[in-house]
Amino acid sequence: MQALPTYDDVAAAARRIEGHAHRTPVLRSRTADALLGAELFFKCENLQRSGAFKFRGAYNALARFDAGQRRAGVVAFSSGNHAQAIALAARLQGIPAAIVMPHDAPAAKVAATRGYGAEIIVYDRYTEDREVIAVHLARERGMTLVPPYDHADVIAGQGTATQELIEEVGPLDDLFVCLGGGGLTSGAALAARALAPGCRVHGVEPEAGNDAQQSLARGEIVHIATPQTIADGAQTQHLGALTFAIIRRDVADIVTASDDQLVEAMRFFAERMKIVVEPTGCLAFAGARHAGIDLVGRRVGIIVSGGNIDLARYAALLAAEPAAKRASLESPL
Repeated sequence: MQALPTYDDVAAAARRIEGHAHRTPVLRSRTADALLGAELFFKCENLQRSGAFKFRGAYNALARFDAGQRRAGVVAFSSGNHAQAIALAARLQGIPAAIVMPHDAPAAKVAATRGYGAEIIVYDRYTEDREVIAVHLARERGMTLVPPYDHADVIAGQGTATQELIEEVGPLDDLFVCLGGGGLTSGAALAARALAPGCRVHGVEPEAGNDAQQSLARGEIVHIATPQTIADGAQTQHLGALTFAIIRRDVADIVTASDDQLVEAMRFFAERMKIVVEPTGCLAFAGARHAGIDLVGRRVGIIVSGGNIDLARYAALLAAEPAAKRASLESPL
């Protein structure tokens, strides 16, 4: 296992990505404050380059390539946001890129990845192992594999979002972060631990895929089947060795959010804050709102992780009735 990254790595990553990644805005909402009885600060990584926080880690990792690695290229595997981030970062740095993506990845994410100039290798996420495919490809072509979360440079880059948030708004009492493989959450924990030591970091994963929650409870990494959830960016099957170690040490707890709660959050962002947020990007706010954590009177950070979603899919999700409401309408009198 690589050595665990530290906050010094986050600070170095911030210097490396400066002028390349956007310093995304922090938005406020009086309605959200009233709902939770707290002061909420939304770090809008849906407005980041390539549409998600992933660009931070991708650019940082590729910026550390040596000349030989740059010539040979990078290979990555991703359902969409890491794919787009690697593709864009590679194009900006003149590095060839090959991305392993599931056949059912959102069309907008596939189109963007291809548009940035990357080669796409398609696989079936339910019957094939993307990591095996990517490792084979890297060995065959002499490329460097940059995984979506279990990589020290990726984690350090993702931590810059929380660094910026705390630098802008001051110390936080709580920070909610979406959780798939744990790159964003572990990076956030590194930054919060250094800049706001009293801050409780809460990872939020899909209710249907709570492998991180199970892992913390068991004290070891738990592997699950690919979860069925609209949060496609968090359809991971397990944490990484690095992310698990940091999360176990620095994260207060792991909570979950249901798909209906994610749609509710999407609707809130659209109606009240006038921003487009993908389901995975809604995990943090949904967790803050529904996980039963007392936040009254506290200063709360929310990492809005991404906004990449097909518009037809977005419209359909917002138009659909919540499951609870459907059940009540369908139940006999």
